[in-house]
Amino acid sequence: MALNKYLDVSPEVAQALAAGTPVVALESTIISHGMPYPQNVETALAVEQIIRENGAVPATIAVIGGRLKAGCTQADIEHLGKAGTSIAKASRRDLAMLCARGQDGATTVTTTMIIAHMAGIRVFATGGIGGVHRGAETTMDISADLEELAHTPVMVVCAGAKSILDLGLTLEYLETHGVPVLGFGTQELPAFYTRHSGFQVDYRVDTPEELADVFRASLELGFPGGMLVANPIPEEYSMDPNVINAAIEEALTQAKAAGIHGKETTPFLLAKVKELTGGDSLDSNIQLVFNNAKVAARTAACLAK
Repeated sequence: MALNKYLDVSPEVAQALAAGTPVVALESTIISHGMPYPQNVETALAVEQIIRENGAVPATIAVIGGRLKAGCTQADIEHLGKAGTSIAKASRRDLAMLCARGQDGATTVTTTMIIAHMAGIRVFATGGIGGVHRGAETTMDISADLEELAHTPVMVVCAGAKSILDLGLTLEYLETHGVPVLGFGTQELPAFYTRHSGFQVDYRVDTPEELADVFRASLELGFPGGMLVANPIPEEYSMDPNVINAAIEEALTQAKAAGIHGKETTPFLLAKVKELTGGDSLDSNIQLVFNNAKVAARTAACLAK
């Protein structure tokens, strides 16, 4: 596979890919836009360590100085964490501009999938995916993450879709685009901060070996799209649905009153939910990312066999 002229694969990641060692991609929007400093940097480095402990090589992905990075250094992660929201949140539509201008960008689920695929990385761990926003029937606010899952052959391990979204419509959209949604140890779509949403996923899968088998079959069938693994937040960190839903409703009301829309919506809502839950949602967010990293690394190890 010829590497893209704008792509830099770190020596460790390049060596692992050449040797057939499992690699797991990680996004960088969670660092710059998802958490405050210094928890963002601490969490990013801890996630990389969890991936190593579970038999894979981490590849944190970002755009630094107009270069697509598959594998960030600790200095890169510190830069992303300290600069925070001043760094562009980069979706598919932003990559060409950032590369042309030599600018930095924090990669979303969409752009992390794109760059991972360019580098030859098959498995990606994140917190939660974007989806169909509430009221999308009038606003048409639908995350590019869903389109990318339909077109890019990367397995995405997440804790479901963020519960600030319309989860029913998100599943319908994925079904329309032929994206398999697998519940890891569950038949129910987890709702990010909580284990339960009331919505059923396509299939339940109980082991990393089976996840790897299903994804391998998809690749061998030549399907162009990816696969979504919904891995529930561990029971001990799952939040009370009533508490989190009340906070979300209040955050949505405030967002509407402030005229927040487009790519600013999710960071605003997550910050408000954190504020309204006294920081409990941030603690839950960190733990679910750790849990997803573990499952992704073990699945990547099985896929590499």
